[in-house]
Amino acid sequence: MKIGVGLCILLIVTGIILIIAIFLSIRLIKRTKYNIVWILCIIGFITFLAEHICQIIFLSGGRIAGETFLYMGAFTSVSIAAAVIFAHTLINYIDRMEHQRTLFNKRIMTAALRAEERSRSKFAKELHDGLGPLLSSAKMSLSALDKKNLSSEQQSIIQNTSYVIAEAISSVREISANMSPQILMDFGIMQGIRSFIKKVEPLHDIEIRFDTNLGSERFDNDIEVILYRVICELINNSIKHAKCDRILINIKYEASMLKLRYSDNGRGFNPKAMIDCGMGLSNISSRINSINGIFEIQSNEGQGMKASIEIKAVKL
Repeated sequence: MKIGVGLCILLIVTGIILIIAIFLSIRLIKRTKYNIVWILCIIGFITFLAEHICQIIFLSGGRIAGETFLYMGAFTSVSIAAAVIFAHTLINYIDRMEHQRTLFNKRIMTAALRAEERSRSKFAKELHDGLGPLLSSAKMSLSALDKKNLSSEQQSIIQNTSYVIAEAISSVREISANMSPQILMDFGIMQGIRSFIKKVEPLHDIEIRFDTNLGSERFDNDIEVILYRVICELINNSIKHAKCDRILINIKYEASMLKLRYSDNGRGFNPKAMIDCGMGLSNISSRINSINGIFEIQSNEGQGMKASIEIKAVKL
């Protein structure tokens, strides 16, 4: 039987493709540590190639039993089908490993955040309980000096020194409160945020409006601390980068979900570029992700910024 030119070219091309597929499967075997999926694929491709060669011989006039094609076809089908079944198992395994990796990363992030908060709290306590009393003692000692026998110049020096010490005491208290806000630990997220806004608003020409349906509710410590830090970071970003004069913050607790809506009327930005280069947004995203929350941000040049956060939270 003569073979047409078109059919001959098709058979040759098909054979070359099968050889390439076999070669690539062999490489994948090594890269996937001899996974059975690719071994079965190779067996199926080799059988298919052998069947292909038998077809060429048969079409060229050679004598080949018809049962040969049936056996080869069945063997090829079984090999490919088994490969697909094992591939499905492999994909499920990869999905499980990815899920475990995500959980592991969240645990690491949570542990790191807890360690950071412990360090903040410890350092704040040392500042407040260590350096604070020392400065207060120094101020009291200056106040106890007999100023009657001192010249006006010396009295002025003592007065200036007392003022500097008083400012240092105030700074120590402020730094200690910012590092580990006691009001957050004692009274919860709502009072913590209100306290932060009360301190920030007078220092900048900005209006910060805070609305919430929360009262004295308390939540898991990780949720309260992370949400507080995130809101502080958003406010600092708006003041420092957005050059805005109004910030709106809304926190609602509905159906066991804490929902934050944050917006400013600043100059806006490209969220993807900012997350890639930093500016605290990647840190915010990581923090929210560590407590299984959802963080979304929207912004355009000249149109301000909007952020939303949703966290599943149960009242304590």
